[in-house]
Amino acid sequence: MSEPTGKYSITMPRDIAEAAKARSGPSGLSAYVAAAVARQIERDNLNELIQVAEAEHGAISDEEIQSLRDQLHQARAEQSERGANAA
Repeated sequence: MSEPTGKYSITMPRDIAEAAKARSGPSGLSAYVAAAVARQIERDNLNELIQVAEAEHGAISDEEIQSLRDQLHQARAEQSERGANAA
């Protein structure tokens, strides 16, 4: 069952609206815009969590971020390798 919907009027630059309309596909512009807004809300919520965590534990250094990215890339490479070997 889908969520209840409401009808809203928004204003945006014409070029953005036309690009969104062109990309919206069969689901339509309203679904496309709703998905974009949902993603922005997720980002806003994550940014709030990051701010709280950094206030409590301090900021994450660029080196720590790069180390975590390297670990993620390594894990993905190992996962791909295991998948290729299983085939």
